[in-house]
Amino acid sequence: MNPDLLLAFLRDNQIIDEMQMADLLEEQIRTGNPIEDVISNSGVIKLDDLYQMIAHALGTEVVDVAAMELSPELLSMIRPQTARVQGVLPLHYDGEILRVAVVNPLDPNVIDNLRFATQKDVAIYVAAPAQIQSMIEKFYGTEVSDTDDLLKSLAGDAAAKIGLNDVVDIEAASSTPIVKYVNTIIAQAIQARASDIHFEPFETDFKVRYRVDGALYEMAPPPRALATAITSRIKVMSQLNIAERRIPQDGRIQTTMAGRQVDLRVSTLPTQFGESVVLRVLDRTTVKLDLDAIGLPKRIYDYICQVIEKPNGIFIVTGPTGSGKTTTLYACLNRINTTDSKLLTAEEPVEYEIEGIQQVPIHEAIGLTFARALRAFLRQDPDRIMVGETRDLETAQIAIQASLTGHLVFTTLHTNDAPGAVARLIDMGVEPFLIASSLEGVLGQRLVRRICTGCKTPYEPSEALLRQIGLSVHDLGDKNFYYGTGCDMCNRTGYKGRKGIYELLDITEPIRELISQRAPSVVIRQKAIELGMTTLRADGLRSIFEGETTIEEVLKYT
Repeated sequence: MNPDLLLAFLRDNQIIDEMQMADLLEEQIRTGNPIEDVISNSGVIKLDDLYQMIAHALGTEVVDVAAMELSPELLSMIRPQTARVQGVLPLHYDGEILRVAVVNPLDPNVIDNLRFATQKDVAIYVAAPAQIQSMIEKFYGTEVSDTDDLLKSLAGDAAAKIGLNDVVDIEAASSTPIVKYVNTIIAQAIQARASDIHFEPFETDFKVRYRVDGALYEMAPPPRALATAITSRIKVMSQLNIAERRIPQDGRIQTTMAGRQVDLRVSTLPTQFGESVVLRVLDRTTVKLDLDAIGLPKRIYDYICQVIEKPNGIFIVTGPTGSGKTTTLYACLNRINTTDSKLLTAEEPVEYEIEGIQQVPIHEAIGLTFARALRAFLRQDPDRIMVGETRDLETAQIAIQASLTGHLVFTTLHTNDAPGAVARLIDMGVEPFLIASSLEGVLGQRLVRRICTGCKTPYEPSEALLRQIGLSVHDLGDKNFYYGTGCDMCNRTGYKGRKGIYELLDITEPIRELISQRAPSVVIRQKAIELGMTTLRADGLRSIFEGETTIEEVLKYT
């Protein structure tokens, strides 16, 4: 069920208060378990009583769908894609009303969407969501099987009819096989918790790849002749100009998956063999925007909690693209997002909308740069400011000026480690004494893949592998090493989910002196280690010894 809707329902019925609501949501985000299980485990209310309460509020009843016999005629009244995306299972049709069980019975949009899709009056019943999902998979299959069927139809009659030969055709892009294929690819990606979907044209192939936990996986490719139709369909959905294929374009798609809103950021790029399209999946339910839930080591967590409460200064998060910098900053903002604080952010683009924060999308084509937005921020009486990325001297200078005039500024930099942020600012042209007086701390981070808990297995690494990470057999003691053998839970990859590894440069007086003296990054780094800084590699070793990730992952990212 949708966590927000269900918890709001319990709060409105005085089963829980605001504090319990926040605690339950935090636990759901931390564990990833279904919200109804989290509620049941907390002892707030029994599941049977919860379902009865929902049914009573909706004027319906609770049913046991596992015991029902469903005819093929009944099942055919709802398309497999609709059943999976909306989380609905047909139970009975009497010629007038189609009765269904719904995973998210509290979401009114599901019923509206189902009425539109079936052109019938719909009545809902309440059932255990896990039972409904199990029955949907049993009778409607999975997205993978659906994709295989679609590919066969696309390669056959549909391909012959559509045969575009690279001519843009709005009718072909809107044809049923193409629409179904694109919707299925998106739904499958969201279910797989993919962060990006790549549609890539080559001379003889049109590849589709998902990025899951930072790694790309190739899916079964559609026929090459349909590349233009599929690309055009995505452009129609994101309201881009389908006739313009010579320049890059950016757009956005909003879709609903099993009762939750998901945004897709669309980017097109003209290449030698056609347009390459990448969809960035922005699914808030899979992103932990809570400082308690993102897995920071206690020492770093305590430090950040202190820094973000300071009245002024600059806090920088560094790392390469895709290392979770923005998520960390969002979590910091969420912590200090109170009614007595004015928070402003400048982002390119705004990835997640947070209530209570004024978020400004950067648009360089019309002159709205980070520097210009930041200059305007200072006239908006803010307390805290987030700058999505410090790219140039002008932005850096205004950010420092803002911090020196009583504002707390958060920003990101692309550097290999935390001490490298100082050198990057000096390279931009910022005076070292300004950096020393305004900088409070720099957090360097990476994301490494977690070992799948379903196939986690101990093993003994080779001496050569241990040497690569700076260990010898004598250093090991009773430490255990693990890897994932590959199972259905992790799609045979051995990994499921990701975790952060961190290094924190605390700008203490000795570090400020080195910055003012233009000391090289190596010297600052060495001094920080002497003062107790844990490096990315050392934090990676901690994660290895705790059985959360593998040596290969830490070597790859540090």
